[in-house]
Amino acid sequence: MSLSTQQSDPVLPEACWQARRAAHEARVSAWTEPHRVRSLTGEKHPVYDFLFEYYHFRPGQLRRWHPGLGSALAGDSALEYLEQPGYRRVEGGIAADPGWLKPGRREAAGWILNLLRASRERPPFFGCFGLHEWAMVYRLSAREVRHAAWPLRLDGEALAAVVESQPVRCSHFDAFRFFTDAARPLNRLQPTKSAMPLLEQRGCLHTNMDLYKWAFKLTPFTPSELVADAFALAREIRETDMRASPYDLRALGFDPIRVETPEGRAEYERHQRRFAERGAPIRDRLIAVCERLIESLALKPA
Repeated sequence: MSLSTQQSDPVLPEACWQARRAAHEARVSAWTEPHRVRSLTGEKHPVYDFLFEYYHFRPGQLRRWHPGLGSALAGDSALEYLEQPGYRRVEGGIAADPGWLKPGRREAAGWILNLLRASRERPPFFGCFGLHEWAMVYRLSAREVRHAAWPLRLDGEALAAVVESQPVRCSHFDAFRFFTDAARPLNRLQPTKSAMPLLEQRGCLHTNMDLYKWAFKLTPFTPSELVADAFALAREIRETDMRASPYDLRALGFDPIRVETPEGRAEYERHQRRFAERGAPIRDRLIAVCERLIESLALKPA
């Protein structure tokens, strides 16, 4: 690889970035190691498997540390990064290379930036009460539900009555697309992928959980500490999401949030508001990554 003639990235001394990498690996191992052990035994977890299976970012990818755009790695150990996609030699070390991105991924970075900005500016909505999980099992038999190994807290008719007695107001496309055929007409919105920037809002649990998705999709330009922060938030949101679902997961230590009751809906809303507050700085940091990446791409040929 050729040496960059324009280098403005601060150079991280080898001891500094090695310490950051070790800290990141230790942090995420608390999440990835239990998943690895379950995978070896074939054990399924209805809450935590989602974070690796739905999001398609493997535990090994989460564990791998990246400094992010704007930092160069000094020292002989940094040469290993040249074996990974998206890195180049620069003056003083090795750094992530925006020029590595293909046109499609360049467009995706712009789309992600637009979505993040739109969801940041749109007023949050806290009145959905987690009914998306209920709509995903609405009018299905116990054998047809996604987590059929786990019991439902209500029988089919009682569950359907909950869905039918409350307005269903899901704004998140990737939740809505898993609604049952019978449940889709009950939703006041009909989200589509193309309409995501028009509908995503920061009161939605899934919108805040997806901050993790946008973080890893910008790899290797997102600092891994930011990816881990987004994952930690997504993990807590996933726990709340499933506690508010119709599944009975008390055997796993998850007490239900009974959104079929006024008290449960109030509890769910408190969680929504807390996650919206915690997601805000992560979103801002991701917007800054996107802006810097796009600015860097403007200076490079496609």
